[in-house]
Amino acid sequence: MTSRKQEKYELILEAALKVIAENGYHGSQVSKIAKEAGVADGTIYLYFKKKEDILISLFQEKLGSLVERFNARVRETSSAEEALRAVCEIHYSELENNVNLAYVTQIELRQSSLELRKAIGLAVKPYIELIEHILDKGVKEGEFRQDLDLKLTRLLLFGAMDEVVTSWLISGMKYSLTAQVGKTVEFFLRGLK
Repeated sequence: MTSRKQEKYELILEAALKVIAENGYHGSQVSKIAKEAGVADGTIYLYFKKKEDILISLFQEKLGSLVERFNARVRETSSAEEALRAVCEIHYSELENNVNLAYVTQIELRQSSLELRKAIGLAVKPYIELIEHILDKGVKEGEFRQDLDLKLTRLLLFGAMDEVVTSWLISGMKYSLTAQVGKTVEFFLRGLK
């Protein structure tokens, strides 16, 4: 994509994020997204075949960017425990700082069709695999228990962080999400060691 096309693509995705967070996926017509992006309705269809493609692309782009940040930060850590803390910090801080993204990832995903959830699940897979890599490193280096079921444990950790964010949203964001990092990681470590 040329830089101008890329800018418009990103503008549409940002508009979609805002509109979907405010109206829900089913209440977000393409025309609302186009209006928010400041483009003609037809312009949307130059980038996306249908509305579902917008949501899938939104997850791919946002989660792809997030996974890049996770990987960069994990490379800077010296232990699996430190890497796990870094992932939790980024997970909570990114969603606390981008409430629209939090609403879309936590609330809208659960209301989507099974087909749409499967497509979005592919965007989440690299994040789940990163958590598994951290767990594997911890086991191999003797930080974590040798009897960990890596596949199950990665889902438990991801699911726990996911639920903390959902509860934070449902509560009306009455407390700091990032302030929950320490207690979350402490809880994880009790099960991992």
